Amino acid sequence: MKNEPTALPADAADAEDFDASTKALDRGQRARLIRQTRTGLGLSQSEFATRFQVPVGTLRDWEQARATAPDFAIAYVRVIRQHPEMVAKAVA
Repeated sequence: MKNEPTALPADAADAEDFDASTKALDRGQRARLIRQTRTGLGLSQSEFATRFQVPVGTLRDWEQARATAPDFAIAYVRVIRQHPEMVAKAVA
């Protein structure tokens, strides 16, 4: 991350704060979308993973921003957000 451009500089008044790169912010926004979609449906990670055929470990990594969810996964989550019952039926 040292060579990535800084999107959000560290707060100079906070010794524990750090610069955030564009990639890190994108990963965080994707994680938030996935987590908000799942919690908005009232599902645990395990329930969401089973219902929508996503490996629970992958879902966990995406939600905790340990891995960046790829574009296709974000598109899938957006469809789930809009039409959860239709998607659940389609993948059953």
